Amino acid sequence: MGVHSDDVVLIQKGKQPGEPCVITVNCPDKTGLGCDLCRIILEFGLCITRGDVSTDGRWCYVVLWVVPHPVSLTISWGNLKNRLLSVCPSCSVSFYFNQHSSRSTPSPVYLLKLFCLNRKGLLHDVTQVLCELELTIQRVKVMTTPDGRVMDLFFITDGMELLHTKKRQDETCEQLNSVLGESCVSCELQLAGPEYEIQQEFSSILPVAAEELFGCELLDKETRTQALSADLTKLKKASVTIDNSLSPAHTLFQMHCVDQKCLLYDIMRTLKDCNIQIAYGRYSSSMNDYRDVDLFLQQTDGKKIVDPEKQSTLCSRLKVEMLHPLRVTIANRGPDTELLVANPVELSGKGRPRVFYDVTLALKMLGICIFSAEIGRYSASGRQWEVYKFLLEESHEFRLSNSQARTQVVDRVRRTLMGW
Repeated sequence: MGVHSDDVVLIQKGKQPGEPCVITVNCPDKTGLGCDLCRIILEFGLCITRGDVSTDGRWCYVVLWVVPHPVSLTISWGNLKNRLLSVCPSCSVSFYFNQHSSRSTPSPVYLLKLFCLNRKGLLHDVTQVLCELELTIQRVKVMTTPDGRVMDLFFITDGMELLHTKKRQDETCEQLNSVLGESCVSCELQLAGPEYEIQQEFSSILPVAAEELFGCELLDKETRTQALSADLTKLKKASVTIDNSLSPAHTLFQMHCVDQKCLLYDIMRTLKDCNIQIAYGRYSSSMNDYRDVDLFLQQTDGKKIVDPEKQSTLCSRLKVEMLHPLRVTIANRGPDTELLVANPVELSGKGRPRVFYDVTLALKMLGICIFSAEIGRYSASGRQWEVYKFLLEESHEFRLSNSQARTQVVDRVRRTLMGW
């Protein structure tokens, strides 16, 4: 019994430019599989436009329609298939008897040291190379020296698990040197040591900014920076309805909200963390910038979700994730202007894909230089968050002391993160 590995993940490319590619996954089921698949797809810069999920609790069948975001992105489909295979449970009989017998060991963390001449867009250009090489940024420390040079410390893991080889290390440094040109003074790559543990310690967040990012009343307080600009007030129309009458064994959750590029991942992540299993799901095509999601759900004990308190908690959690999956604010830190972006971390410890890429892209498009940057973990509101902190440089073109300019920064960063 079993399925050949070549048939577990199938990728059918679009026949015409711009036509979605179809990814089919056919393997044993596990709680959270949909979340793991969505995260990897997003890591490769793909956006999920449609989706169907079906499972009998033992075996699942997933079909996802994806497009590159942006469309000009070059995708390594072979590497994507291998990464998707890596999170699919074993297709052997023994899987059914012990789903948790083997746990994957964490990927080793490497330290990339870059010493560069500072210029606009430098940090995004580095991030883009790392993403293209399938290197995931775990932590960052960026410092600008008084003479206008930048020391970048990137703590990274390798999706291809090849960074221990000299060939892969040389390829990384060569790609960076090629893109950065004369801006790059030196490039070093080595296995991270004690400095990675030190980097786990995150610098403080100002109380005002912390309340802005992690406050529990985001759905009601429209005076916050989190409140969206006037043309996006339609986001407040997100709805979640529950029906226990259509199925004897499952609870139907129907969601309706504005579309955004990571929506399916946010829903799957929430269900995984709440230990909820999907029996059948449909992620419909976007209509007039809105998205409908229908999910037949069960608890891990195979029972419907009938407890009113559990229903209310799950509905509230899903609605928050649809409205504010990411938190963005800007504040003063002494004489400096600090941009902060936060997103909840999965219980597994994994963070949201490509956030650093999107934020640095937005700042590059605005022509704003980054004086320093930092990624760390922060505990608030009973959960762990991944927080991105950027000290922004004032310029003649972009006066950050101006409230209108600051609002423009927050709006552009949020739109880029959401794929609008």
